[in-house]
Amino acid sequence: MKNVDMKRDGDRLVITVDLSKDFGESKSGKSITIASTEGNISVPGDEEVKIGLNVYRKK
Repeated sequence: MKNVDMKRDGDRLVITVDLSKDFGESKSGKSITIASTEGNISVPGDEEVKIGLNVYRKK
């Protein structure tokens, strides 16, 4: 994962992303990656629930 912090708070999933970060261009070159789970991953504390997250800004 890049710049993604996830924690479970009871029945809620709390996701924290630092929007000031920059990981360079996306593969397509059309956007700048801010955060990513880099594919689908399990939610902390629940292997059956999956999340896939990409946070980006246009170039």
